[in-house]
Amino acid sequence: MFQKVTNYCKESYDELVHKVSWPTRKELSNSAVVVLYASLFIALVVFLMDSVFQFVMEDIIYPH
Repeated sequence: MFQKVTNYCKESYDELVHKVSWPTRKELSNSAVVVLYASLFIALVVFLMDSVFQFVMEDIIYPH
C-alpha cells in the first residue's frame, strides 16, 4: 500500500511539473479582472431585482 501512495505522489508531481500548462502572470491578472467585473455585474443585477421585488411587495402589502 505504501508503494501505491508513493507512486501516486510521484506521478502527480510529474504531471503538475511537466504536463500542466500554467497561465502567465498577465493571463492570470486578466482572468481575475474579468471575474471581478462579472461578479460586480451579477451583484448589481441581483440588487436591482431585489429592489424591484421589494417595491412591488410593499405596494401589495401596504397599498397607499
